[in-house]
Amino acid sequence: MDYSVIGNKIKELRKTVGLTQGELAEGVCTQALISRIEKGDVYPSATTLYQISKKLGVDINFFFEIATIPRLDYVNEVERQLGKLRRGRQFEEMIEIVNVEEKNQVFISHQYNFQLLLWHKGIYQFEVENDVITALETLQTAFALTRNLKKALSEREMEIQLTIGAIQFKESNLKEALESYNRVTQSLRLEGEVHNKSIKTRLLYNIARVLSRLSRFEESIEYCQEAIRWCIETEHIHLLAELHYQIGYNYELQENFFKALSHVEKALLIFEIKQDKKYYSFLYQKKLEYSSKIEDKKKL
Repeated sequence: MDYSVIGNKIKELRKTVGLTQGELAEGVCTQALISRIEKGDVYPSATTLYQISKKLGVDINFFFEIATIPRLDYVNEVERQLGKLRRGRQFEEMIEIVNVEEKNQVFISHQYNFQLLLWHKGIYQFEVENDVITALETLQTAFALTRNLKKALSEREMEIQLTIGAIQFKESNLKEALESYNRVTQSLRLEGEVHNKSIKTRLLYNIARVLSRLSRFEESIEYCQEAIRWCIETEHIHLLAELHYQIGYNYELQENFFKALSHVEKALLIFEIKQDKKYYSFLYQKKLEYSSKIEDKKKL
């Protein structure tokens, strides 16, 4: 793809306002990247293009009005960045991008693109502003933007329903959470295959968590085991450690500490391999707790 049009325009504007490549790059990226952008070797990311436009004194939409700017590339880059920030729970950075793109015609004039922004805004409203009602309203609005009752849910729509279900679960609205998860389950059965394999993993895991809360322990374990088989089949270890812990938690609630210990140890091993220390100390304490209870039972 030819990126020279946007690169030439950035170079032209930079010289007009009297900035060197280094000055334009300051606080944005490296001078080397500015040089590559101006030469047309690469296309700037969504955040970089926005910061460049601010420094050059133009609205970001300016770049979409000149010749054949690859808008799809830009939308995909915004989606990639929002996904990365969402998964990393960097919600403040996430909403900054949303606020910028809400003024961008590429997003506000296209329902599918605008849905992406509303979805992430709803997440922010819940996670940061603690506004459950507004968050759910925003997410339902986002979901309705593209919903076609004659078709199975799209992957984006499944993601939004998973988000709604997660919020309902955190608010202890278990029936409503299961309703959202059931919508995704039905669509997965209709679709058969999805590009994002983690959707099915997250669905099964979240259903299992609801069932644990409802004291339906054996059902919860079955969902976790199905998810583990899916992880192995697809060679995708996302949530594998969490699934083993969830099984262990179900056994803990049934006071079967021997089986609980076995699964917590597996979870610990996976977190160690992934070098993920987020839950390691918590699980290690669980391991000690289960071991102690097993020893106490042996003494009886």
